[in-house]
Amino acid sequence: MESRHISRVIAAPSATVYAFAGDPANLPRWAQGLAQSEVEVRGDVLIAQSPMGQVSVRFVPHNDLGVLDHAVTLPSGMTVTNPFRVLTHPHGAEVVFTIRRLEMSDDEFERDCQMIEQDLDALRRLVESST
Repeated sequence: MESRHISRVIAAPSATVYAFAGDPANLPRWAQGLAQSEVEVRGDVLIAQSPMGQVSVRFVPHNDLGVLDHAVTLPSGMTVTNPFRVLTHPHGAEVVFTIRRLEMSDDEFERDCQMIEQDLDALRRLVESST
């Protein structure tokens, strides 16, 4: 199984990036690959409309380590775990998303990687413009 780590440096404190990225209300603003409209919160599960249809998302509990790993249950019932970290960086913070190929074709994998890159670019723009 192939994995790819996609990262961006954001000129803001890691705690600020973590808080913004982990807030369900902000997901439609930057994570278009996951949430294309307002996210419904049901306890510790988020319900979102994604490009794949309705998905449920469960993030790890809030923590001081910058871990925003989340499990996404797709309309097919398959659950995909996505490692996502916010790290302290000399220029602010670095976000690192790990995408795993699983059963995707080369084209599907590249398309998903490009979508993650766009999402992380949007996250960077939003956080940097608000600090």
